[in-house]
Amino acid sequence: MSQRFLGKTIAVTGGSTGIGLASAEAFLREGATRVYITGRNQATLAEATERLGPQSVAVAGDVANLADLEKLKTKIESNGDRLDVIFANAGVAEFNAFGATSEGEFDKIFGINVKGLFFTAQTLLPLLRDGGAIVLTASIAGSTGMANLSLYNASKAAVRSFARTWANDLKGRGIRVNAVSPGVTETPILHKGLNLTAEQQAGFIAYVQSNAPAGRAASPEEIAAPVLFLASSDASYVNGAELSVDGGLAQV
Repeated sequence: MSQRFLGKTIAVTGGSTGIGLASAEAFLREGATRVYITGRNQATLAEATERLGPQSVAVAGDVANLADLEKLKTKIESNGDRLDVIFANAGVAEFNAFGATSEGEFDKIFGINVKGLFFTAQTLLPLLRDGGAIVLTASIAGSTGMANLSLYNASKAAVRSFARTWANDLKGRGIRVNAVSPGVTETPILHKGLNLTAEQQAGFIAYVQSNAPAGRAASPEEIAAPVLFLASSDASYVNGAELSVDGGLAQV
C-alpha cells in the first residue's frame, strides 16, 4: 500500500458518507496522521468516525454556516494541527423547475455548493501549509445542461471556475487547486438527495448503463482514488485542472 500521505493532516467536508467518507478512509490507509471530517448529521458522523477509527476527528456543522466553519478551524488549531490537504467536498443535489423555482431553493443550492465551498477554503486557508493541495468536488453537471437541474448545474460550474482562479491566487504559496468532476455515483445524494422514486432510480441507472462507455455508475471508492491523486505529489504538475471521472458519460 502506498503511503503518499504519511504524516499528513487532511480536512474533508461532507466526510460522513459517500465520496467524502471513501476519501477519508483512503487518506488514512495511505498514512495520514489525522483526518478531520464534517457533516450535518451527528449520528451519521458518529458512525463514520467509528468506521474510520481514532485518527479521525468529526466536527458537526453546515458549510453554509460561517460560524460552523470557524468551529472547524478552531478545532484543528486547538489540536495543534496544520493542514496538508483541504478536500472541499460537501454539496447537495436537488431538482428545480425553471419557471417555478423559489428563492429558498436557490439559496439552499448556492449556499452550500458555492458559498459553503468558497468559505470552507477561505476559512481553512491560513492553516494550509505552503505547497499543500486543495481538491474541490465539482461535477460533470457543470459542463452539461441537464433539465430541471439548472441550479445544481450552475453551482458546479462555479466550483470549476474556483479551481482555475484559486490556482492563480495561491501560486505564490505553491498551493495547487484542482477539481474532480464525478459522473453518476452510488451515493446517498443519488438515492436520497434527488428524492427519486425506486422506479426513477432504476430508470436513471439504466440510462447510465446504456450511455456511459463504462456501462455502470461509479462507486465512491472509484472517485476517491482520483481525489487522492490530485491531492498527492503524484499530481505535482497538475494545477487549475478538472478531472472528469464519469465512465465516459460526458466525454464521448
